[in-house]
Amino acid sequence: MRTVEEIIALMGGPEAAAQRLGIGTEAVRKWRQARAIPTKHWSAILAATGLALTDLPQADSTPRPAPHPENRPVSQTDTPPAGATAALVLADGSVFWGRGFGAQATTVAEICFNTSMTGYQEVLTDPSYAGQTICFTFPHIGNVGANPEDIEAVTPAARGLIVKQDLTEPANYRATRHLDDWLKSHGVPGIAGIDTRALTIRIRDGGAPNGVLAHPADGRFDIPALVAQAKAWPGLEGMDLAKEVSTRQSYSWDETEWAWGQGFGSQTAPKVKVVAVDYGAKRNILRCLAAAGCAVTVVPATATAEDILSHKPDGVFLSNGPGDPAATGAYAVPAIRGVLETGLPVFGICLGHQLLALALGAKTYKLDRGHRGANQPVKELATGKVEITSQNHGFAVDDASLPEGVTVTHRSLFDGSNEGIASSTKPAFSVQYHPEASPGPTDSHHLFKRFVGMIETAKG
Repeated sequence: MRTVEEIIALMGGPEAAAQRLGIGTEAVRKWRQARAIPTKHWSAILAATGLALTDLPQADSTPRPAPHPENRPVSQTDTPPAGATAALVLADGSVFWGRGFGAQATTVAEICFNTSMTGYQEVLTDPSYAGQTICFTFPHIGNVGANPEDIEAVTPAARGLIVKQDLTEPANYRATRHLDDWLKSHGVPGIAGIDTRALTIRIRDGGAPNGVLAHPADGRFDIPALVAQAKAWPGLEGMDLAKEVSTRQSYSWDETEWAWGQGFGSQTAPKVKVVAVDYGAKRNILRCLAAAGCAVTVVPATATAEDILSHKPDGVFLSNGPGDPAATGAYAVPAIRGVLETGLPVFGICLGHQLLALALGAKTYKLDRGHRGANQPVKELATGKVEITSQNHGFAVDDASLPEGVTVTHRSLFDGSNEGIASSTKPAFSVQYHPEASPGPTDSHHLFKRFVGMIETAKG
């Protein structure tokens, strides 16, 4: 019997093995960790290596470590342990007791995790987190406090937050208030003191569950009722949330990116006119467009092609946003197709990427586990260049559904999923990740200049 390492070596190494099997390198990493290969890959491996079936390590023969106690369902007791003032209750009946902070409220949502090591205020105000409660894997939440500049929307979109340690005191010259006070002012509850590592592993291995974060003012917990509430929540699949977070009316935007010692700038000499369709747009996306030379007009998610074209734009931008792209596409896809027919350049990010794909004839699907963090490696296929990106999405474009004339431009090095497309017949491209960062690295800021360059070429 060959070892997993020997089989990977026979296939040319982890990246070559992943490419030959059409999977991500993260899957290969899990083979090595488990010292076994799932049976669904055996036939492809046998064909690629010439090995016999008896040469493959048997998946079921590898001993598995016992699950962490927090990963097993907890008994449904209504009596909190000593010191517990909040609970996270999952749809499968698991209960995580902890200490409440922020608003005294109860909220139901999809539970996801974010691996960013900075920028918690930007994360909490990212409209793409509508319908979700965030578990932060980084322990020091609250250490830079809160301020009116580090926001991506006026109010937080996340329904709650989960942390390991109690919120730390702010220690930053830009802080204007404590994070706990900021959360209370926006009605957002939080829970501290739970095993966030166990919860993160649970989400990673089993997908994002529905759950209720309860921080009641009277300290009472009806656990069976909370479990029933979590089970009854329909989840994000099939849910259109863009309408909830989108602007209600059109407006102009000229604010540019923040600079040390100067704050935000202003675009006073734009080169091109861009309409940005707001499906839940982050402010830093609009700032990056303005900084790249765009006069930006923002329109609601429900804007028709006629509404968009009435502003006489040189190009159209499709923003990020929450929810299921197939649901939002019911009204967004006809509008995007109307714009594409004019030949105007189009650039999409995140949900905008998925909606552009739908408009071009592709399909989307819900990932087993989403990409949420500021350390996601993405490879540009044409150049081989790898960028570290900021991401927040639970749905993806199905490569197999892409029609003729639409190509894959970027791919995730975590799981091999689609991270970008481009049309060969129309001036349109999009990426799944967030080139504006906030928080995260700025490796991909050049895409905004690429969009402006596409517009200038079309005009010239």
